[in-house]
Amino acid sequence: MREKKPAISIKNVRVTYRSGIPLTRATNEYTPLKDISFDLYEGDSLGIIGRNGAGKSTLLRLLNGIIKPNDGKIINYGHKTALLSLTVGYDQNLTGRQNAVISGMMMGLNKRHIVSKLEEINEFAELGKFFDQPIKNYSTGMKQRLGFGVAIHLKPDILLIDEILAVGDTRFKKKSEAVMKEKITSGDTVVLVSHSPTTIKRLCNKALWIEDGIVAKYGDSTKVVEEYENSQR
Repeated sequence: MREKKPAISIKNVRVTYRSGIPLTRATNEYTPLKDISFDLYEGDSLGIIGRNGAGKSTLLRLLNGIIKPNDGKIINYGHKTALLSLTVGYDQNLTGRQNAVISGMMMGLNKRHIVSKLEEINEFAELGKFFDQPIKNYSTGMKQRLGFGVAIHLKPDILLIDEILAVGDTRFKKKSEAVMKEKITSGDTVVLVSHSPTTIKRLCNKALWIEDGIVAKYGDSTKVVEEYENSQR
């Protein structure tokens, strides 16, 4: 069996958010990630678990390159990433079709390739005529379906998913989970944030538990999730 190669390495990463009123120079600091180190390997499906405010979504933004750490290093070994999250906004005045093209280009993909996939994206997302209407007319579920359709059909090297499988109607949840299972079994690299330990165990081969800004446990998903669940009792 060929040894897996790291896709992204996180080394002693710290992230601090600052807020305050500039005129008073009063600031508040919040450090969700204090010292995080691990390797994400090619072909792994990694589930990230932890309490609310543990820094799970912050970690996804680091992996996607949206934010930079205050300390430490993030090494991406040449992989394109896509973050699928309800908190990552679209341009509300552009159509679903236009947003899909922009999302693909932000992944570093060729525009001609993106355009060739648009009808498949629309069919999967089940948006119909809404695909050519502004995003501001979309419901939350429609935005979710569009985002999932873009990420699945444009196939980034690493797919980062932030709780999006928990949103939407039951039928689309099953459809999304079936696609996720297919991606994982085909050897794609996936990182999934979820508050559902059952989902992590079902869809991921590895898990990362974040507690108090550090890695509490990293390894086999079943073992890590069981330790996490026991700690919450």
